Amino acid sequence: MAVIDKAVVIVGGGPAGLAAAVRLRDKGISDIVILEREKQLGGILRQCIHDGFGLTRFKQTLSGPEYSARFIDQAAAMNIEYITDTTVIDITPEKKVIAVSKAGLLEYQAKAVVLAMGCRERTRGAIGIPGTRPAGIYNAGVAQAYINLHNTMVGKEAVILGSGDIGMIMARRMTLEGVRVKAVFELQPYPSGLPRNIEQCLNDYGIPLYVSHTITNIKGHSRLEGVTVSQVDENLKPIPGTEKDYACDTLILSVGLIPENELSLACGVELDDRTKGAIVDEHYQTTVAGVFAAGNVLQVHDLVDFVSLEAEALADSVVEYITAGKLAGCGIRITADAAISHTIPQQISGDKDVQISLRVRKPVKNCVIDVLQQEKVIKTIKRKKAIPAEMIQFKLEQAALTSTDTIKVVVR
Repeated sequence: MAVIDKAVVIVGGGPAGLAAAVRLRDKGISDIVILEREKQLGGILRQCIHDGFGLTRFKQTLSGPEYSARFIDQAAAMNIEYITDTTVIDITPEKKVIAVSKAGLLEYQAKAVVLAMGCRERTRGAIGIPGTRPAGIYNAGVAQAYINLHNTMVGKEAVILGSGDIGMIMARRMTLEGVRVKAVFELQPYPSGLPRNIEQCLNDYGIPLYVSHTITNIKGHSRLEGVTVSQVDENLKPIPGTEKDYACDTLILSVGLIPENELSLACGVELDDRTKGAIVDEHYQTTVAGVFAAGNVLQVHDLVDFVSLEAEALADSVVEYITAGKLAGCGIRITADAAISHTIPQQISGDKDVQISLRVRKPVKNCVIDVLQQEKVIKTIKRKKAIPAEMIQFKLEQAALTSTDTIKVVVR
């Protein structure tokens, strides 16, 4: 098996991988290949037929397929090489990428590797719902694929666990297709999805949302017959005596997304315990030199526009890395207090302005986000509200830095 040399191997042909490839080609890097395990490019956007994409990136509202088509068309016009129906099975720290395709085993030696594998849904097993194991239980994305890609209805009466954005979008989608969606239940005392989806997908269709509730039993044998729902206390534990039964033949789970990082781990990339994605510096370079990550494999985004913009910023760093053979060291760590779930990047150089992304752990109103160095406030961001569902982004100016000490981000 001959080893194929490439300047850049991109793992994943979704919105992050496509945006990175187009930007790299635009910057003069032509020796690129995209490896995609699905039959077509586009990633999850192929099944997201609702609109609302593209307002930030293209200044107009697009459906998921329309959004991805913008990048697919550009990649085709630039003659960017891509191989679909191809699964990457290993990446080494030396940037060797091994994949399996219809043509057999492929082995690439890259100067740089871009990780753009996206994320996957948390399953019933991961959250430990008790009860039987009947047919009729789907993750929200799986149900979306059945309906939008395969024209197959999943049921007639549905209950949704989790107020994630895909779950709420599926509540509306199934309602429009004639399914009776009885309710959406959320474990946390606040919704986990975007406010616009609560309004447009639930309130507009009279679908109730119950926070501080969870499913404590599943009933049925060959097919789901119903679920038992209980209220939970401040420790998220079911409260005895609050059980209520709901008859249904379909349960949709929208209980969180996890970055797809098995290949990252195989490569030796260090992961952040908070994001479950890679630890990266301001160049989106991981702890393995020449291996970069962007998109939902790095952190779960609320808008696909931010995925594309992040991947384009990554591509600029990849060009610099290939041209110079290395990137500036990033010795300033970014930490956060308990009110913040994570920050991206985790390390910066202090040599230039850098975009910081973060999420809060719980909803807060009239808050102030302070960036501190040596106990001195070097940046302040005021917000009327901050919620976990919405990513907060701001620019940290190089001129504001007072030293090379650790930076801490706090909410008050």
